[in-house]
Amino acid sequence: MTVTIDRTTDHERAPSPPRLSLTPVSPVPGLLDGAWWPRSRDLLRELPALTDVLDARWGRITRVSVNPAHWPVIPREVPVTGHTVHVAWFTDEQDPHKLILLSYTAGRWDLLVIPPETSAAAAARLMAAAATPGSLLTASGLMANETAARDAREARTREEEWETDGGPAPMAAGSRTRPDS
Repeated sequence: MTVTIDRTTDHERAPSPPRLSLTPVSPVPGLLDGAWWPRSRDLLRELPALTDVLDARWGRITRVSVNPAHWPVIPREVPVTGHTVHVAWFTDEQDPHKLILLSYTAGRWDLLVIPPETSAAAAARLMAAAATPGSLLTASGLMANETAARDAREARTREEEWETDGGPAPMAAGSRTRPDS
């Protein structure tokens, strides 16, 4: 896997709003509190915009935890508006497709992290699925479902292309062999 990290300084880039989908308030808890679709795999660049939105909604985010499987560089601290977020990483204990956010005053939230290279259509499906109240699907479970659905769509497309390109000759009625064999 090739990863590119943009080394542009903070004052050289305009912050982009985070691509985020949150679970509506529900009496039925689920395994995820929503989904986040970052634009890159650079936590120093991506976390400030995310915490700006979530601080206003959930209270000051003080800690973030990731699995290093999909993050090439994990800083210990990320400066955000008005404070610093401490970043930790866990390999075996944390789902590689999940971001855990902690606030001393308001608790914990788990977000599906959609890879930056994901297509807009797939990201929309994943964001909707992760924000379903009461869902018992894990972050890796959602990603596996999307991969399986994509593979099935690709297989159908290949089969349709085969059929439209001529494909095998149709079988004769009541026969086990093709007419040309």
